[in-house]
Amino acid sequence: MDNSSLSARRDNAIPRGVATATNVFADRAENAELWDVEGRRYIDFAGGIAVLNTGHRHPTVMARVQEQMERFTHTAYQVVPYESYVELAERLNKIAPGPTPKKTLFLTTGAEAVENAIKIARAHTGRPGVIAFSGGFHGRTNLTMGLTGKVVPYKVGFGPFPADIFHVPYPMANHGISEEDSLDALNTVFKADVDPNRIAAIIIEPVQGEGGFYIASPAFMQKLRAICDQHGILLIADEIQTGFARTGRTLAIEHAGIEPDMITVAKSLAGGFPLSGVIGKADIMDAPAPGGLGGTYGGSPIGCAAALAVLDVIETEKLNEKAIALGERTVARLSELSQRANEPVIGDIRNLGGMIAFELMKGDAPDPVLAKALCVKAMENGLILLSCGIYGNTIRILVPLTAENALIDEGMDVLEATLAQCLVDAQ
Repeated sequence: MDNSSLSARRDNAIPRGVATATNVFADRAENAELWDVEGRRYIDFAGGIAVLNTGHRHPTVMARVQEQMERFTHTAYQVVPYESYVELAERLNKIAPGPTPKKTLFLTTGAEAVENAIKIARAHTGRPGVIAFSGGFHGRTNLTMGLTGKVVPYKVGFGPFPADIFHVPYPMANHGISEEDSLDALNTVFKADVDPNRIAAIIIEPVQGEGGFYIASPAFMQKLRAICDQHGILLIADEIQTGFARTGRTLAIEHAGIEPDMITVAKSLAGGFPLSGVIGKADIMDAPAPGGLGGTYGGSPIGCAAALAVLDVIETEKLNEKAIALGERTVARLSELSQRANEPVIGDIRNLGGMIAFELMKGDAPDPVLAKALCVKAMENGLILLSCGIYGNTIRILVPLTAENALIDEGMDVLEATLAQCLVDAQ
């Protein structure tokens, strides 16, 4: 079996809308390394788009999953419940910031988590409206596409989207949008578009994922919390990409020192197994009537077992501390690279813990062409990289937090050499 023949089979069997960032097919993986079907090794700086904070096939996760599979794989929690669902909810309720008692609902995908958070917000407040942020990504269902603040490729040809969704700019200081600009735009929405008393929730990523790894400061989040309190609006922190030690805290919202009303989680929650959830204040979570929440695969016993293991690994292997060290190590390397006279193409470098990104520029303008070339050429050189951002010029680094420093350095060596190669090719 080879990558070329599998690519041909894929093209014949799978819709083109299910695009892939690479044209190699995985055969096996361990921690932060992956081998394709032709036996070639790659360093994984993508982590399954932030799913693998604990790495590929972490031994603790795999052991818990194997143990669960020997007992049962599915009952449908709404038919016959099981302890792991309850235990995981209890642990996440304790992790979520703030003194208010919490409850947690489990689902399967991040989009489901966001959909259910909006359902719960509307049930609790009796209001229809939702405010999201430009550049944000919340999923590919109809409602979550409406919330998502990026048109290409997520929204093209799929409308109309649900009503009562409004967008305001996310702070991006290096692109001319200050935090005050963002808050002013929010107030303008309240004056020009919708009465704040019709808004059920504001949903925000503490660090935008697909939007480009822009970081909302603690001061901004605190002001947003105050605005929500003023108008009786619920604040939802979308932690699907930022959660579970990626930013140096178990949940990124902890950096802000506020208590959100709900938190959506998925991705690295279960270390590579499908599981998502909504953590929220207990009285809010209880708003829907019995039967109003759930799903056939929601809270899979295999996913719950994996997630319990992930929480253990975060504690025992001190992944929050490792995320901070990873950020410092990688940003130092990127900063040194950006200062070289012959490579002035690296613009803004930003990170919160191990959620790291840098922009590629051509003069003062974003350079998406170089970003795409870098990702393609890096793959040829054995490094899996992803771009992101509304300008398409941001490179994100989501290497598993369990990766050894030597492997991280090796990956950065490949990145540096590949960037130099792309610049030569562009001349």
